[in-house]
Amino acid sequence: MKYRFLLLFLLLGICLSTKAKVVLPELFSDNMVLQQSTSVKIWGKAKPDANVSIKCSWSKTPVMVKSGKDGSWTARLKTPTGSYQPQSLIISDGEALKVNNILIGEVWMCSGQSNMEITLNGYWNCPIVNANDMIAEAGTHKGIRCLTVERNGATTPQDNCKGTWKESNSKNAPGFSATAYYFAMELNKTLNVPVGILVCSWGGSTVEGWLPESILKSYSDIDLNRIKEPKDEWLKPEIMYNGMLHPITGYTVKGFLWYQGESNVGRHATYADRLATMVKLWRQEWGEGNIPFYMVEIAPYQYGEGDGGAYLREAQYKASTIISNSGIVCTNDLVKPYEQYNIHPKDKEHVGKRLCYLALANTYKQEGIEAYGPSYKSIEIKDNKAILSFNHAQDGFNRLDGMQGFEVAGADKIFHPATAKMVNNQQIEVTSTEVSTPTAVRYCFRNFQLGNVKNTRDLPLIPFRTDNW
Repeated sequence: MKYRFLLLFLLLGICLSTKAKVVLPELFSDNMVLQQSTSVKIWGKAKPDANVSIKCSWSKTPVMVKSGKDGSWTARLKTPTGSYQPQSLIISDGEALKVNNILIGEVWMCSGQSNMEITLNGYWNCPIVNANDMIAEAGTHKGIRCLTVERNGATTPQDNCKGTWKESNSKNAPGFSATAYYFAMELNKTLNVPVGILVCSWGGSTVEGWLPESILKSYSDIDLNRIKEPKDEWLKPEIMYNGMLHPITGYTVKGFLWYQGESNVGRHATYADRLATMVKLWRQEWGEGNIPFYMVEIAPYQYGEGDGGAYLREAQYKASTIISNSGIVCTNDLVKPYEQYNIHPKDKEHVGKRLCYLALANTYKQEGIEAYGPSYKSIEIKDNKAILSFNHAQDGFNRLDGMQGFEVAGADKIFHPATAKMVNNQQIEVTSTEVSTPTAVRYCFRNFQLGNVKNTRDLPLIPFRTDNW
C-alpha cells in the first residue's frame, strides 16, 4: 500500500512541476509603474530550459526569452510614452501569469534612513506637515504608485524582497514615504504622467549599510563581524545592501533620491568619498548609465558636543560636487526652533518639492525652474569687512540686511556673531565689532543654527565656512 502512495506522490509532483506558473519577484506586481520610453528590465523564474513568452498589452509582438538550467530568465521590454491607460503583462512558460493595472510613467528609487523612511502617518511625536490633507486627497492622485521594500537585514545578497506596488488612496497613503510622496506629487503635476516611487530605506542606517562586502573589506574602520551581532541592527554594515537593495537592483528607474547622513555624524572625513563610491556602484549595478543622484542635506539638530552635524553637511555638499549628475537640497530653513531635538522635522513637503526642482531642471530640462540655493564662492577682506561672493545668487537675495546665522573670526580663530547685509547687488558684507581684521566667516556652521538668507526663488543659502580649521 505504501508503494502505491509513494507512486501517487511522485506522479503528483511531476504533474505540479510541469504545470508550475512563471514566478516573478514581488517587485513585479499588480499596480506597478514601468519607466516610460525606454527598455525596461524584467526577470523571474520558469521551468528549466523553457521558452518564456512575455506579451505586453501595448505591443502586438511578444518578447521571447529562454530560461536557464535553474529556470532563471531576464528580458527587456520596450515601453511607450507615459499615460494613465492601465496596461498588463502576460508571462508564460506554458501556463500564463498575468500582471494587471500597470502604468507607464516615471520611476524613482528613494533610499536612505529614517527621514526618507518616515511615512505620511509620521512617527511617535513626529508629525508630518499637512499629512491629513495629503492622506484625504490621496485618491485624487491616480497616477502615483508606491512600493515600500520591507526592512530585511541579510548577511549575504538576496534575490527577493518583500513589498508590492500600491495605488495612491486614503487607505494606502499613510504608509507612503512622506518625502518621496511629495516629490511624486510635484513631478506628477508638472509632467502630467504617472509616477512610481520605489522606497528602499531603513531608519538609522549608515552609508556603509548600503555597500557590499567587496567594497567594505577595504575600509579599515569597518568591522564586518558586526553583521553577526544581535544588537543595533540599523548600524550594521552591508545588511541593507544584501537584504533590500540587491533584490531590486536592475528595476529600471529614472534616478535615485537619497536622504541619509545622520548616522554618519562624527565620521565626516570618509563620508563624501564613500557616498561617491556608493553612487558609482549603484549606477554600475543598475546598468542604466550615469543616471541622476539627488540628495538631501541633513537638517539642523542638536547632536551634542562639537559640531559634527555641520561637518557632515559640509561632506554632503562636497559629495554633490564630486559625484557627476548630482545635486543637493538644503534644509536649513525647514526646521522650527522647537524642533532642535527632533531628528525628524515635520516639513517634508518642501524637501520633496526641492528634490523635484532638481529633477525638473536637470533631468527633465524644464526651463525657468530654479533648483539651487546660493552656495559660497569666495571671500575678500577689505579693512574690517569680509565681502562674500556666491553661486546661484544672480538676482540677489531675499533681504538687504538683517541677515542671521553669520559668524566671523580673526587670527585667534574665535568666532563671534556678525552683522551681515547685501552689497553690490550680489555680495554679502560681514562685520563684527569684536573682530577688527576678519580672517574667516561661517554661516550656520553649527549642529543647530537657523539662518534666514535665501535667493529670490526662496531657496536657502547652503551652510558653509571659509576656513579649514
